[in-house]
Amino acid sequence: MITDILLWSVFVAQVMLVAAMGCNAYRLIRGPRAQDRVLCLDAMYVGAMLLVLTIGIRTGSQIYFEAALIISVLGFASSVALAKFLMRGEVIE
Repeated sequence: MITDILLWSVFVAQVMLVAAMGCNAYRLIRGPRAQDRVLCLDAMYVGAMLLVLTIGIRTGSQIYFEAALIISVLGFASSVALAKFLMRGEVIE
C-alpha cells in the first residue's frame, strides 16, 4: 500500500517536472533577452537534476544520485560562466 502511494507520487512528480521543463524550453526559445534565457537554463538544469533524482527514487539505484550531483555542479558552474559573460562580455580575464 505505502509503496503504491510512493510510486504514484513519484510518477506524478515526474510528469510535473517534465511539464515544467517544457515550459522552460518554450521560454528559452521565445525569451526576449539573454538574461531570460540564462534564467531558463538555470531552471532547466534544476528540473533535470530533480527528474534524475526521482528516477533514482523509483529504481532504487545509487548511480542516479551521483548523476544528479554532477548535473548540479556543472549547472552551477555554467550559470556562473554565463552570468560573468553577460556582465563583462568575456569569461576569462
